[in-house]
Amino acid sequence: MNEFRRTFGKLAKNRLAMISLIVFLLISFLSVFAPLISPHSPEKTNSGAIFVKPCLEYPMGTDNLGRCLFSRILYGGRITLIVGIVTVAISMTIGSTIGLVSGFYRGRIDRIISSLMDAIWAFPTIILALAITAALGSGLVNVIIAIGIVFVPAFARVVRSMVLSIREMEYVQSAKVAGLNDFKIIWRYILPNVMPVIIVQASLNAAQAIISEAALSFMGLGIQPPDASWGYMLKVGYPFLWASPELSIFPGLMILLVVLSLNFLGDGLRDALDVRIRLE
Repeated sequence: MNEFRRTFGKLAKNRLAMISLIVFLLISFLSVFAPLISPHSPEKTNSGAIFVKPCLEYPMGTDNLGRCLFSRILYGGRITLIVGIVTVAISMTIGSTIGLVSGFYRGRIDRIISSLMDAIWAFPTIILALAITAALGSGLVNVIIAIGIVFVPAFARVVRSMVLSIREMEYVQSAKVAGLNDFKIIWRYILPNVMPVIIVQASLNAAQAIISEAALSFMGLGIQPPDASWGYMLKVGYPFLWASPELSIFPGLMILLVVLSLNFLGDGLRDALDVRIRLE
């Protein structure tokens, strides 16, 4: 608890990080409580209210099918949160486990795992995600799986790098001499010291996961209608960019706000936790 207070105290001194945290929490709140806040159903069409400009009834206007943009923005935020949280949870769990095993045991295991991670890392993120999604098919679950796989090497590499240094520390060597098994050493002595790096990496990868989902949805391989997705909303608004720019401006602005807030928050956490990420 004292460590948490000390870390939060350092984070609170970073004004940009705190503003980013507030923005992210506000967007998360609006998205979670979308059913209570949204004035209309995000899927309800209205042929008599097509391309309506922002007004009291439709705060952000309507799209080409007469659907309320504000309602779709709110519900699209829920998908964004799901993608950001679940994909990071998948990649963090798998990648961190791989990094711990690779860095602790080294030798042939490390060489095999490192070669596999390097092979995945060699592909551009969006290209690999696009290929996996094309193979699995579109939809929320497949998008989460694809993006989760893509970011596994990011966690594996930074965790391995930290473990290679920590395993040589005196307290780890003392634990080995005392007869503790490998699992207890990793769980009690190595993982707690690696957690700050994992937390920072998670915040940064969450932003990248959101961009990847938006890109896949924009290309038609991500979230499918009638579900609301900010990336798919950009695709819908693109043909009407000059006549009704709000169709693209509002979802694009939401993506920008979430991604920037997560990036600035990640930078703030890195400073507060005094994390120095190295790749070896």
